[in-house]
Amino acid sequence: MRLFKFIAINLFFYALLKAPGLLAGKPIPSSVITMYMFFIVVTVLLVMTITDEGANELFAPLRSLLEDPSRSLARNILFVLLPIGAALSVYYSAAEPAPPFELRSAHPAPPGAVRAYGKAYELDGLENPLRPLEREDPAAFKEMVREGGEVYFRNCLFCHGAKLDGRGHYAHAMDPLPMPFTGSDTIAQLKESYLFWRIVRGGPGLPREGGPNISAMPAWEDELTEEEVWKVILFIYDYTGNRPRSWKD
Repeated sequence: MRLFKFIAINLFFYALLKAPGLLAGKPIPSSVITMYMFFIVVTVLLVMTITDEGANELFAPLRSLLEDPSRSLARNILFVLLPIGAALSVYYSAAEPAPPFELRSAHPAPPGAVRAYGKAYELDGLENPLRPLEREDPAAFKEMVREGGEVYFRNCLFCHGAKLDGRGHYAHAMDPLPMPFTGSDTIAQLKESYLFWRIVRGGPGLPREGGPNISAMPAWEDELTEEEVWKVILFIYDYTGNRPRSWKD
């Protein structure tokens, strides 16, 4: 029968395309096999239906199955098996759930340098210019911490929280959640230059590894002065009882 011949020819070419993988361990990519099989099936179909007689002979078994009253049982079985086969094909061909190709890094690596406030900052070795006051003038340092607290509560608590725990008023609507500063597993692991970069450049300044959920942190360069940024960093460490990592760590 012409229909069986059509099926046999296509199976032959499919086996031919699969043979390198089965016999030599060098499989042809499935996307390439699919592409080639599409053209093969179409070509064979065109050749076998180039005449009316050929087309009638090819489709006669299908027409008989669908139209002949005496073959109603076979027709009903076919109509049951086809959707079941399609469902099983989709089920077993579905890819297993997998994590995103690029996992989000909680603390993405900073760039070597950052431009802000009209100048360039080399982050390697950058120190908080107000930090020496902690040792040299404790009273002045305490005042800087207090002023940093004012900056924080005017601008930062809405996301990072009044207790610096990442549970501010807007936190529940954000993905990812704002970073908590409490505990010893966040800012205690970071240098002050890192916080300076993150505050000044915000989410828009993150590298690709900061994705796929880019931080909602705004770039504070246009809202805070350079000194205010360093002051709020002093406050964050002081309030949470953490010490920033030094370049000697």
